[in-house]
Amino acid sequence: MRIKSLSLVALAALSIFSAPAFPATADKAKNDRVVKDGMMVSLEYTLKSPDGKVLETSKGKEPLKYIHGQKMMIPGLERELTGMKVGAEKHVTVKPEDAYGKIDPKAVQEIPKEKIPANALKVGAVLAARSPEGMVVPMTIREIKEKTVVMDLNHPMAGKTLVFDVKVVDIQPAPQMSAPPAKAATPAKSAAPAQSAKPADSTQTK
Repeated sequence: MRIKSLSLVALAALSIFSAPAFPATADKAKNDRVVKDGMMVSLEYTLKSPDGKVLETSKGKEPLKYIHGQKMMIPGLERELTGMKVGAEKHVTVKPEDAYGKIDPKAVQEIPKEKIPANALKVGAVLAARSPEGMVVPMTIREIKEKTVVMDLNHPMAGKTLVFDVKVVDIQPAPQMSAPPAKAATPAKSAAPAQSAKPADSTQTK
């Protein structure tokens, strides 16, 4: 009887000390979720110019979702997001070389005027074309001549320092994908697929 009594006491003690283990484990698992390669990250962001002008924001909209480590985000911002946890906020300044690169003078070319849709022939208009590699390339009309159009193939954000205020809303394991993810999901611009040169969306004003 004494042995049995000791066993019951030991069992009761074990139950007392073990009771908080389940919620503690759940909280730890939540806290251990960090932004790292292979995770689906939901991000709230506001993009500004260095002088504080708001260029784009996700506030009041659905958070931006991307898979970390898949080059779906500009390098400088992705690097700063690494290691952040759910609920964490950060102010990030990204230099041109870590965003859309510096302006390349060789990326300015002239193409025949007839290749541009008539309704897009306007200086400052941003068009989208597909490269031989299948990537969507934004092009900005810089000048309209008699027979040709001067096109700037630099990204509209090239050469610019970008300032972000970001908040990690959620982090989940990325779903299994049968094909590589698209490379276009970035806070600065979500490029839509295009068959040929055509007027771009509202991002042309940025």
